[in-house]
Amino acid sequence: MKIKIIIPVLIICAITVLSVKNTECFTQTAHTKTLKKKKLFNGRNLDGWYTFVQNRGRNIDPKKVFTVQDKMIRISGEEWGCITTNDEYENYRLVTEFKWGKETHKPRLNNARDSGILLHSQGEDGSKGGVWMTSIECQIIEGGTGDFIVVGDGTDKFKITCSVASKKQGNSYIFKSEGQEVTVNRDRINWLQRDPNWQDVIGFRGGNDAEKPLGEWNTLECIAKGDEITIYLNGVLVNKAINVSPSKGRIQIQSEGAEIFFRRVDLMPI
Repeated sequence: MKIKIIIPVLIICAITVLSVKNTECFTQTAHTKTLKKKKLFNGRNLDGWYTFVQNRGRNIDPKKVFTVQDKMIRISGEEWGCITTNDEYENYRLVTEFKWGKETHKPRLNNARDSGILLHSQGEDGSKGGVWMTSIECQIIEGGTGDFIVVGDGTDKFKITCSVASKKQGNSYIFKSEGQEVTVNRDRINWLQRDPNWQDVIGFRGGNDAEKPLGEWNTLECIAKGDEITIYLNGVLVNKAINVSPSKGRIQIQSEGAEIFFRRVDLMPI
């Protein structure tokens, strides 16, 4: 009796194992970039990325603006440029951990430390200002991390819609849940509690900043789901866009005058 019971069970188990293996193979071959968790930074080198430096081009970085040190990506900020993923991505949760270094460089020597993550990047390298691809930026800047900037071409190929407060901060809208919806194809949408007295000076901190002080690690999450992008900084919802165009592309991390470190750049499927 035991043998008669065990044999069917073994057959069923074997079929199950084969089915699982076949499923795994399908996952690996069909849209791997959107279906599997992926470490975009492996802690050792910049495999999976290429560098682009203004007035130099792709993978020409004599000043070593982009390096890996002590299991961290170090971006010196000395020259304008970016690291760019080799692949395009869509429908993901991008989790990064960053902290500012102490160094700053001209022409932003005494300005707020500045960088950014460019999402859904498309087109030619340097097509925007000779440095970036056209894209949707999650700004990283002292006092303004989580701002959206449309790094577009002025057409609706690159646009976002956000719920905003009735009153602008200067010339910029500010995100407000359940506010009035506006669509922009250029400029920015400030994050939820950006200080109305923000100044472009080094070390600026607002009274309600979600960003941690200089030298401390921050967790920045960019959730791209369909035509929406939601931004969390240290667990705080700071911005959200809908009707985002485009909805897929490469990912870039900027060098923009300030030293910055990344110890984690992970991509998880949605």
